[in-house]
Amino acid sequence: MTSSASRHQRHQHRPLRAVALGGGHGLHATLTALREITPDVTAVVTVADDGGSSGRLRREIGLLPPGDLRKALTALAGPEDGNLLWHKVFGHRFGGTGALAGHAVGNLVLAGLFEVIGDPVRALDEAARLLGVSGRVLPMCTEPLDIEADVVGLDEDASAVRRIRGQVAVATTPGRVRRIRLHTADGSDDPPRACPEAVRAVAEADVVLLGPGSWFTSVLPHLLVPELHDAIVSTAAARVVVLNLVPQPGETAGFSPERHLDVLCEHAPRLRMDAVIADADSVPTPDRLRRAATALGARTLLDRVAAAGARHRHDPEALAASLSRALAAV
Repeated sequence: MTSSASRHQRHQHRPLRAVALGGGHGLHATLTALREITPDVTAVVTVADDGGSSGRLRREIGLLPPGDLRKALTALAGPEDGNLLWHKVFGHRFGGTGALAGHAVGNLVLAGLFEVIGDPVRALDEAARLLGVSGRVLPMCTEPLDIEADVVGLDEDASAVRRIRGQVAVATTPGRVRRIRLHTADGSDDPPRACPEAVRAVAEADVVLLGPGSWFTSVLPHLLVPELHDAIVSTAAARVVVLNLVPQPGETAGFSPERHLDVLCEHAPRLRMDAVIADADSVPTPDRLRRAATALGARTLLDRVAAAGARHRHDPEALAASLSRALAAV
């Protein structure tokens, strides 16, 4: 494991290189916090969404689901960077009852860029230029994926296992998710191939973050893409887990904070972490969490990182301060 002194030496003459892996609102929180620390932020975004506007575009056009990619772009842009209009436009959703109803403008722009340019990485770089993003947004894979989960608790026999396929179905199941797998959307048995630029970003990073977010559908999928898994396991970067503030109905209902770490171990036994950040008010048994973190090789930081009046949402400034303390200690 690389020492904090050698990590500091790697980036003492340049900004800290940070890579955040996830999707949805959880990744948005991490990216907003990282912008407080460094301008060199890369988001690596899951591409298995099959619901809402993203799901419709994916089914109708066969492109990467754009919604989580759009959220990452707007998180890294930030309305304070002088691009307030484009920030608002990208997030604007059409109303009414017609064909455009429910679509975010940014989703349609990304879908158009994907089709015109033909390369999702180049298309996302172009969208980042349009929004004035200083970092980078990359897809986890350059082809859409499907999530399949083993779920129990859906039958009279509580131990009976059902297989559920699709991100929305997995995220909203009333059963208990035990394990997930990834499949390419074309039905091939070949494992999903990672976006090469995402693998390179992880390999060259100073810090790599997992979480917060939907644990089974936004966080764990990155560890199930072989090339990306290997890059996360072998990178010399500091590896940090940011835990959720509350369990997510369906996916992680009834999960303790330490159970989230146990699930990481079950899906990626070789994974080692350097730090685990959790909200102090969301951890009922700190000693159990510390033991689970220690089993991953990590220190535990219990800070108050929830937004005032919104216990389910991270406060970006508080999370940024906690991340800075975590990096200074590893």
